[in-house]
Amino acid sequence: MKVFQPAAERSTLGNLARTLAQTTVFWTVFIVVLPWAIHAGERTLDVPGFSFGHQRPIALAIFVVMAAMNLGSGVVMAVIGRGTPFPADTARELVVRGPYRHLRNPMGFGGLGVGLAVGLWLGSWSILGYVAAGGIVWHLVARPMEERDLEARFGESYRQYRAAVRCWIPRLTPYRR
Repeated sequence: MKVFQPAAERSTLGNLARTLAQTTVFWTVFIVVLPWAIHAGERTLDVPGFSFGHQRPIALAIFVVMAAMNLGSGVVMAVIGRGTPFPADTARELVVRGPYRHLRNPMGFGGLGVGLAVGLWLGSWSILGYVAAGGIVWHLVARPMEERDLEARFGESYRQYRAAVRCWIPRLTPYRR
């Protein structure tokens, strides 16, 4: 079975509903359950955490901004891309609008940012390590597969986009095709 499959033709509302359902499962596992388990393990083993002034307000601000980027990217993918952000139900159209004008994977960037906020909120070095490991795995394993699929499906349009928009460092000016 191919990992990347374009979404079936369906309504925008159907794509939004699927995106919300998939995002809920993803966040539940990777933003709630696994960090909670890591933090519980740290407490059991008396692993020291960290704290600093204004830690929780900073974590909350990062959470809000990064969650908005993550969720907004999913909406753009569902509406403009006519699919979902997930590989087995991926967008039918190349999306280079919304947050994708500034960053090639704003959904991944936002998701990692949310994980960073959780680690900061809890003062957990282990959760920050978990987030860093997730970013490395995404960059070394998932990104190359996704980029091969996008290049195969969208050809020169994707190659131009990839050359102009970085993966992890946002463009200050929006990409225009």
